[in-house]
Amino acid sequence: MLDTKRLINLNDDLLFDIGYEKTRLASKKYVMNVQQDKPIGIVGKSFNTTSHKIFIDGVENVIKENRNPYELENAKVKVSTAKDNAVIIADITLPNVTTKIVTDKHETTIAERIIALHGVDGSMSNQVFFGAIDFFCTNGQIRGEYDKVRRKNTSNFNIDTFIDELQNAKQDFYAQSQKLQEWASIKLDGVDVSEIIKNIVKSDRKAEKMSSLYYNEVANRGANVFSLYSAFTNYSSYADERNGFSLKNMGNDTESLSMWNREQEVSKWISSNEFKKLELVA
Repeated sequence: MLDTKRLINLNDDLLFDIGYEKTRLASKKYVMNVQQDKPIGIVGKSFNTTSHKIFIDGVENVIKENRNPYELENAKVKVSTAKDNAVIIADITLPNVTTKIVTDKHETTIAERIIALHGVDGSMSNQVFFGAIDFFCTNGQIRGEYDKVRRKNTSNFNIDTFIDELQNAKQDFYAQSQKLQEWASIKLDGVDVSEIIKNIVKSDRKAEKMSSLYYNEVANRGANVFSLYSAFTNYSSYADERNGFSLKNMGNDTESLSMWNREQEVSKWISSNEFKKLELVA
């Protein structure tokens, strides 16, 4: 049942408790969906996690404590699942927390975005990322390594400690957005961007498609670093005829994970030395 007071609502089938059972291998154990009495993963004996509900409750409390009621109004929340509900991705957009990014040809509004990921089967760490969404093209954006909190499910994992770290994490959307504006102001006229893309993505076929996306962005936003970033985030936001980067059907309801992996790929690209060199272009 939908709780209108909550920011992140989980379906009933995600509210299961976590248990463990022995396997025939001493170094391994089963992760159990207690309500269904069903194994959903095989992990090392030191693996330790918490339920989706406890994790999401902690993340939601931190979000609410750091934002006023107006900033939380009309929040858009999408909860995706994978691996038989063993993995969840909560993608939250706050449309009242916005700023503008201006190039010499274009102006767009971006809003704050928060992504919380939780896995109980050993396939994913406990993670929260801070980013943005571009209202012009609805591309989702996450940035570099400093915009996240991540902890593995080891024997030392403690949800209270994780939430404390999340509370203290750098969450200043407006300060982070200044970097995007800086990128929008760095012109790339006369720069061989296609060659740079090839050096960043390390795949000739992918680089060719990405170059096409970049020049599509240039037509709207101008030749600048923000346009290149927008081409990258197009790749991580869509997987169809719009950009030519379709997804293979891997089964086991993993589409949401595949798209998340693309976002991680983009995060690595913009942290690369090749991309950082563009910040020095006069």
